[in-house]
Amino acid sequence: MKAAEVGTPKRTKEIIAKYGFSFKKSLGQNFLIDQNILHNIVAAAELDKSKGALEIGPGIGALTQQLAEEAGTVTAVEIDQRLIPILRDVLAEQPHVEVIHGDVLKLDLKQLFQEQFSKVERVSVVANLPYYVTTPILMKLLEERLPLENIVVMIQKEVAQRMAAKPGGKEYGSLSVAVQYYCEPKLVCIVPHTVFIPQPNVDSAVIKLTLRDTPAVEVPDEDHYFRIVQGSFTQRRKTLANNLTSLVGKENREALTELLTASGIDPTRRGETLSLEEFAVISRAFLAKGWG
Repeated sequence: MKAAEVGTPKRTKEIIAKYGFSFKKSLGQNFLIDQNILHNIVAAAELDKSKGALEIGPGIGALTQQLAEEAGTVTAVEIDQRLIPILRDVLAEQPHVEVIHGDVLKLDLKQLFQEQFSKVERVSVVANLPYYVTTPILMKLLEERLPLENIVVMIQKEVAQRMAAKPGGKEYGSLSVAVQYYCEPKLVCIVPHTVFIPQPNVDSAVIKLTLRDTPAVEVPDEDHYFRIVQGSFTQRRKTLANNLTSLVGKENREALTELLTASGIDPTRRGETLSLEEFAVISRAFLAKGWG
Protein backbone atom coordinates (compact mmCIF):
# COMPACT_ATOMS: atom_id res chain seq x y z
CA MET A 1 0.00 0.00 0.00
CA LYS A 2 1.36 3.38 -0.99
CA ALA A 3 2.15 5.73 1.92
CA ALA A 4 -0.17 8.71 2.37
CA GLU A 5 1.12 11.76 0.53
CA VAL A 6 2.73 14.26 2.86
CA GLY A 7 2.23 17.40 0.78
CA THR A 8 -1.39 18.11 1.70
CA PRO A 9 -2.80 20.46 4.36
CA LYS A 10 -4.37 17.59 6.34
CA ARG A 11 -1.33 15.28 6.36
CA THR A 12 1.12 18.12 7.08
CA LYS A 13 -0.94 19.24 10.09
CA GLU A 14 -1.15 15.64 11.32
CA ILE A 15 2.63 15.19 11.18
CA ILE A 16 3.27 18.53 12.89
CA ALA A 17 0.85 17.58 15.67
CA LYS A 18 2.17 13.99 16.01
CA TYR A 19 5.74 15.14 16.59
CA GLY A 20 4.95 18.42 18.34
CA PHE A 21 7.01 20.20 15.70
CA SER A 22 7.44 23.98 15.95
CA PHE A 23 8.70 26.06 13.04
CA LYS A 24 11.98 27.92 13.32
CA LYS A 25 11.79 31.25 11.55
CA SER A 26 15.60 31.44 11.53
CA LEU A 27 15.71 28.36 9.26
CA GLY A 28 13.13 29.73 6.81
CA GLN A 29 10.84 26.73 7.28
CA ASN A 30 7.74 26.77 5.08
CA PHE A 31 6.18 23.43 4.13
CA LEU A 32 4.54 23.11 0.70
CA ILE A 33 0.99 21.69 0.79
CA ASP A 34 0.04 21.63 -2.90
CA GLN A 35 0.37 18.34 -4.79
CA ASN A 36 0.14 19.93 -8.24
CA ILE A 37 3.13 22.17 -7.58
CA LEU A 38 5.10 19.25 -6.15
CA HIS A 39 4.39 17.29 -9.32
CA ASN A 40 5.45 20.29 -11.47
CA ILE A 41 8.77 20.54 -9.63
CA VAL A 42 9.55 16.84 -10.06
CA ALA A 43 8.43 16.81 -13.70
CA ALA A 44 10.74 19.73 -14.51
CA ALA A 45 13.74 17.73 -13.24
CA GLU A 46 13.10 14.99 -15.85
CA LEU A 47 14.12 12.17 -13.54
CA ASP A 48 14.02 8.43 -14.11
CA LYS A 49 15.38 5.35 -12.34
CA SER A 50 18.82 5.79 -13.96
CA LYS A 51 19.19 9.22 -12.31
CA GLY A 52 19.76 10.57 -8.82
CA ALA A 53 18.31 13.54 -6.96
CA LEU A 54 19.87 15.65 -4.24
CA GLU A 55 17.33 17.49 -2.12
CA ILE A 56 18.35 20.33 0.18
CA GLY A 57 16.04 21.14 3.08
CA PRO A 58 13.46 18.35 2.75
CA GLY A 59 11.39 19.47 5.74
CA ILE A 60 8.91 16.67 6.49
CA GLY A 61 9.46 14.95 3.16
CA ALA A 62 6.66 16.17 0.87
CA LEU A 63 8.97 16.67 -2.11
CA THR A 64 11.26 13.80 -1.07
CA GLN A 65 8.33 11.41 -1.31
CA GLN A 66 7.63 12.52 -4.90
CA LEU A 67 11.32 12.32 -5.86
CA ALA A 68 11.51 8.76 -4.55
CA GLU A 69 8.77 7.76 -6.99
CA GLU A 70 10.82 8.91 -9.99
CA ALA A 71 14.56 8.74 -9.21
CA GLY A 72 16.79 5.72 -8.69
CA THR A 73 18.60 7.32 -5.73
CA VAL A 74 17.55 10.23 -3.54
CA THR A 75 19.73 11.94 -0.93
CA ALA A 76 18.10 14.56 1.28
CA VAL A 77 20.25 16.91 3.38
CA GLU A 78 18.46 18.50 6.33
CA ILE A 79 20.03 21.02 8.71
CA ASP A 80 17.36 20.73 11.46
CA GLN A 81 18.10 17.71 13.69
CA ARG A 82 14.46 17.68 14.90
CA LEU A 83 13.27 16.74 11.39
CA ILE A 84 15.54 13.70 10.95
CA PRO A 85 13.33 11.19 12.84
CA ILE A 86 10.23 12.56 11.08
CA LEU A 87 11.85 12.10 7.68
CA ARG A 88 13.03 8.59 8.50
CA ASP A 89 9.52 7.70 9.61
CA VAL A 90 7.80 9.23 6.56
CA LEU A 91 10.32 7.64 4.17
CA ALA A 92 10.63 4.27 5.92
CA GLU A 93 9.30 2.38 2.91
CA GLN A 94 11.79 4.02 0.51
CA PRO A 95 15.12 2.15 0.86
CA HIS A 96 16.71 4.16 -1.96
CA VAL A 97 16.31 7.40 0.01
CA GLU A 98 19.16 8.51 2.28
CA VAL A 99 18.57 11.25 4.86
CA ILE A 100 21.66 13.15 5.98
CA HIS A 101 21.79 15.61 8.87
CA GLY A 102 24.03 18.52 7.89
CA ASP A 103 24.48 22.04 6.55
CA VAL A 104 24.90 21.84 2.78
CA LEU A 105 27.07 24.97 2.86
CA LYS A 106 29.60 23.14 5.04
CA LEU A 107 29.46 19.68 3.44
CA ASP A 108 32.10 18.37 1.04
CA LEU A 109 29.74 18.00 -1.89
CA LYS A 110 32.22 16.27 -4.17
CA GLN A 111 32.67 13.55 -1.56
CA LEU A 112 28.92 13.36 -1.00
CA PHE A 113 28.38 12.83 -4.74
CA GLN A 114 30.98 10.05 -4.82
CA GLU A 115 29.38 8.31 -1.85
CA GLN A 116 25.73 8.74 -2.77
CA PHE A 117 25.51 8.83 -6.55
CA SER A 118 28.17 6.44 -7.88
CA LYS A 119 25.49 4.08 -9.24
CA VAL A 120 23.45 6.59 -11.23
CA GLU A 121 24.16 8.19 -14.61
CA ARG A 122 23.12 11.76 -13.87
CA VAL A 123 22.15 13.84 -10.86
CA SER A 124 19.80 16.79 -10.38
CA VAL A 125 19.34 19.06 -7.39
CA VAL A 126 15.63 19.40 -6.65
CA ALA A 127 14.62 21.48 -3.64
CA ASN A 128 12.44 24.03 -1.94
CA LEU A 129 15.23 26.31 -0.74
CA PRO A 130 14.99 28.59 2.29
CA TYR A 131 14.94 32.19 1.07
CA TYR A 132 17.75 33.36 3.32
CA VAL A 133 20.39 31.00 1.86
CA THR A 134 19.21 30.65 -1.74
CA THR A 135 22.10 32.45 -3.42
CA PRO A 136 24.96 30.98 -1.31
CA ILE A 137 23.65 27.44 -1.88
CA LEU A 138 23.17 27.88 -5.63
CA MET A 139 26.56 29.52 -6.13
CA LYS A 140 28.27 26.72 -4.16
CA LEU A 141 26.56 24.12 -6.36
CA LEU A 142 27.66 25.94 -9.51
CA GLU A 143 31.18 27.00 -8.53
CA GLU A 144 32.17 23.52 -7.35
CA ARG A 145 31.56 22.16 -10.86
CA LEU A 146 29.53 19.24 -9.58
CA PRO A 147 28.40 16.63 -12.14
CA LEU A 148 24.86 17.99 -12.33
CA GLU A 149 22.34 17.73 -15.14
CA ASN A 150 20.07 20.44 -13.82
CA ILE A 151 18.93 22.30 -10.72
CA VAL A 152 15.19 22.70 -10.13
CA VAL A 153 14.46 24.84 -7.11
CA MET A 154 11.63 26.79 -5.58
CA ILE A 155 12.86 30.17 -4.41
CA GLN A 156 11.57 33.69 -3.84
CA LYS A 157 9.82 34.91 -7.00
CA GLU A 158 11.88 38.10 -7.32
CA VAL A 159 15.16 36.16 -7.04
CA ALA A 160 14.04 33.69 -9.71
CA GLN A 161 13.13 36.59 -12.01
CA ARG A 162 16.57 38.11 -11.47
CA MET A 163 18.28 34.83 -12.33
CA ALA A 164 16.36 34.53 -15.60
CA ALA A 165 16.49 38.23 -16.54
CA LYS A 166 17.91 39.44 -19.86
CA PRO A 167 20.06 42.57 -20.28
CA GLY A 168 18.23 45.89 -20.23
CA GLY A 169 15.73 45.40 -17.43
CA LYS A 170 15.80 46.35 -13.76
CA GLU A 171 15.93 42.66 -12.70
CA TYR A 172 19.17 42.05 -14.61
CA GLY A 173 22.25 42.23 -12.42
CA SER A 174 25.34 40.40 -11.20
CA LEU A 175 23.25 37.41 -10.05
CA SER A 176 21.76 37.09 -13.56
CA VAL A 177 25.23 37.04 -15.09
CA ALA A 178 26.64 34.57 -12.54
CA VAL A 179 23.79 32.09 -12.98
CA GLN A 180 23.66 32.41 -16.78
CA TYR A 181 27.43 31.94 -17.02
CA TYR A 182 26.96 28.38 -15.74
CA CYS A 183 23.35 27.60 -16.72
CA GLU A 184 20.41 28.17 -19.00
CA PRO A 185 17.59 29.38 -16.70
CA LYS A 186 13.89 28.83 -17.31
CA LEU A 187 11.00 29.87 -15.08
CA VAL A 188 8.72 26.85 -14.57
CA CYS A 189 5.84 28.36 -12.58
CA ILE A 190 4.86 30.99 -10.02
CA VAL A 191 3.88 29.65 -6.60
CA PRO A 192 1.49 31.73 -4.44
CA HIS A 193 2.38 32.20 -0.78
CA THR A 194 -0.97 30.65 0.20
CA VAL A 195 0.17 27.07 -0.52
CA PHE A 196 2.59 26.87 2.40
CA ILE A 197 2.38 26.19 6.13
CA PRO A 198 3.19 28.68 7.57
CA GLN A 199 2.58 31.19 4.79
CA PRO A 200 5.60 33.35 3.85
CA ASN A 201 5.09 37.05 3.10
CA VAL A 202 5.98 36.78 -0.58
CA ASP A 203 5.27 34.52 -3.55
CA SER A 204 7.74 31.94 -4.80
CA ALA A 205 8.72 30.59 -8.20
CA VAL A 206 10.13 27.34 -9.50
CA ILE A 207 13.17 27.83 -11.72
CA LYS A 208 15.03 25.24 -13.74
CA LEU A 209 18.75 25.76 -14.29
CA THR A 210 20.12 23.47 -17.00
CA LEU A 211 23.88 23.17 -16.57
CA ARG A 212 25.98 24.15 -19.58
CA ASP A 213 28.71 21.77 -20.77
CA THR A 214 31.03 24.78 -20.85
CA PRO A 215 30.49 28.31 -19.51
CA ALA A 216 28.47 30.71 -21.66
CA VAL A 217 31.55 32.80 -22.47
CA GLU A 218 35.26 32.08 -22.58
CA VAL A 219 37.38 34.09 -20.14
CA PRO A 220 41.04 33.70 -19.14
CA ASP A 221 40.34 34.36 -15.45
CA GLU A 222 36.92 33.68 -13.93
CA ASP A 223 37.60 35.54 -10.68
CA HIS A 224 38.59 38.62 -12.66
CA TYR A 225 35.53 38.31 -14.89
CA PHE A 226 33.21 38.30 -11.89
CA ARG A 227 35.06 41.24 -10.33
CA ILE A 228 34.31 43.20 -13.51
CA VAL A 229 30.67 42.13 -13.35
CA GLN A 230 30.33 43.05 -9.66
CA GLY A 231 32.12 46.34 -10.24
CA SER A 232 29.80 47.25 -13.09
CA PHE A 233 26.76 46.99 -10.83
CA THR A 234 28.24 48.71 -7.75
CA GLN A 235 25.85 51.63 -8.21
CA ARG A 236 23.20 50.81 -10.76
CA ARG A 237 22.47 54.41 -11.75
CA LYS A 238 26.11 55.12 -12.56
CA THR A 239 27.78 54.58 -15.91
CA LEU A 240 30.29 51.84 -16.60
CA ALA A 241 33.11 54.38 -16.60
CA ASN A 242 32.09 55.66 -13.17
CA ASN A 243 31.62 52.24 -11.61
CA LEU A 244 34.77 50.66 -13.04
CA THR A 245 36.94 53.62 -12.01
CA SER A 246 36.83 52.16 -8.49
CA LEU A 247 38.72 49.10 -9.84
CA VAL A 248 41.49 51.02 -11.62
CA GLY A 249 41.81 54.24 -9.62
CA LYS A 250 40.84 57.81 -10.49
CA GLU A 251 44.26 58.43 -12.02
CA ASN A 252 43.37 55.89 -14.74
CA ARG A 253 39.92 57.29 -15.48
CA GLU A 254 40.87 58.66 -18.89
CA ALA A 255 42.70 55.47 -19.87
CA LEU A 256 39.65 53.46 -18.77
CA THR A 257 37.35 55.51 -21.00
CA GLU A 258 39.72 55.00 -23.93
CA LEU A 259 39.95 51.25 -23.27
CA LEU A 260 36.16 50.82 -23.18
CA THR A 261 35.73 52.83 -26.38
CA ALA A 262 38.49 50.86 -28.14
CA SER A 263 36.72 47.66 -27.05
CA GLY A 264 33.53 48.78 -28.77
CA ILE A 265 31.69 49.56 -25.55
CA ASP A 266 30.26 53.01 -24.86
CA PRO A 267 31.65 54.16 -21.45
CA THR A 268 28.34 55.93 -20.70
CA ARG A 269 26.36 52.68 -20.76
CA ARG A 270 25.15 51.10 -17.54
CA GLY A 271 26.03 47.61 -16.39
CA GLU A 272 22.45 46.40 -16.75
CA THR A 273 22.68 46.82 -20.56
CA LEU A 274 25.72 44.57 -21.08
CA SER A 275 25.62 40.97 -22.25
CA LEU A 276 27.77 38.22 -20.76
CA GLU A 277 30.05 38.45 -23.80
CA GLU A 278 30.49 42.21 -23.39
CA PHE A 279 31.59 41.71 -19.77
CA ALA A 280 34.08 39.15 -21.11
CA VAL A 281 35.38 41.72 -23.64
CA ILE A 282 36.00 44.20 -20.82
CA SER A 283 37.66 41.56 -18.65
CA ARG A 284 40.02 40.51 -21.44
CA ALA A 285 40.87 44.16 -22.20
CA PHE A 286 41.61 44.86 -18.51
CA LEU A 287 43.93 41.86 -18.26
CA ALA A 288 45.73 42.84 -21.49
CA LYS A 289 46.28 46.28 -19.95
CA GLY A 290 47.62 44.70 -16.78
CA TRP A 291 44.66 45.81 -14.68
CA GLY A 292 43.97 42.92 -12.34
